[in-house]
Amino acid sequence: METQSIAPRGRFVARAFLLKARDIGPGLALAAMIAMAAQFISDHYGAPVMLMAILLGIPFQFLSQEPRTGPGIQFAARVVLRIGVALLGLRVSVEMIHGLGMEFILVVFAGVFLTIICSIVLAPMLGKDRLFGFLTGGAVAICGASAALAISSVLPKTQDSERNLSFTVIAVTLMSTVAMIFYPILAESLGLDARHAGVFLGGTIHDVAQVVGAGYSIDTETGDFSTVVKLFRVTLLAPIVFLGALVLRNQVPAGAKRPPLIPGFVLAFLIFAALNSMHLIPEVLVQPSDTLSRAALVTAVAAVGMKTSIGELRSLGGPPLQ
Repeated sequence: METQSIAPRGRFVARAFLLKARDIGPGLALAAMIAMAAQFISDHYGAPVMLMAILLGIPFQFLSQEPRTGPGIQFAARVVLRIGVALLGLRVSVEMIHGLGMEFILVVFAGVFLTIICSIVLAPMLGKDRLFGFLTGGAVAICGASAALAISSVLPKTQDSERNLSFTVIAVTLMSTVAMIFYPILAESLGLDARHAGVFLGGTIHDVAQVVGAGYSIDTETGDFSTVVKLFRVTLLAPIVFLGALVLRNQVPAGAKRPPLIPGFVLAFLIFAALNSMHLIPEVLVQPSDTLSRAALVTAVAAVGMKTSIGELRSLGGPPLQ
């Protein structure tokens, strides 16, 4: 009897899975195709992959309104994003952070939190709310587009949520690209040694790949140190999102749905980082996981672009750009 009851249950689960896959498949495939196109342009022409993903996605905004493709695009912008952020935890470890030294840890830590606080304080002066300041400040302070996506997931959803996120991703990626080109020149002109140049580059440029490019354009030691500093900034993503969710829970009106105290993807990030710190992740899995994380994040950014209206994005101009 028990065996007979398991079989129908298994068929029901399989059927539900197939129906879900059919529902999200077309939109998810389109987001993945745009992500691959962005990666191709980045690999062959040196353009920032995150910027390319969102710009290539914007012309297809109408597809996010289509019944056949809309659910998959939403799935990519939400679920695939969380997978990518969670897998970032495999990049970091306690040993890596300890190698920086307490002096540099405190400098980077202070820089991240002061950037976020200043952004929250200054946002109302530019005609935006403090949530927009938290979103942009967190993106600049931590890891660019990845941080913007993670922070956006715990912010209350409003009619401006998608365009605020798109604006932030575009702006932070453009600034990081400019920094990648000019900051190594500035570091050398200031006569910074490898460790100080590493803190400067790793503590200011947003995307990990751009930090790597900028650091190793000076020399190997600077590249190594700037990459470690950058990854330390990535570790701060989890506590920042946690604190943001904690504060926002207290501001949700009675009866409204509260964000989780610790979002599942943040918890997964911390678990992966802990496992990596204890050397429990097989080396053979680290590189594929890193590649999967980046692919997921690029796909999520492409989906965000596909949900962004050019007209609505243009309406954000003025104060935020000043």
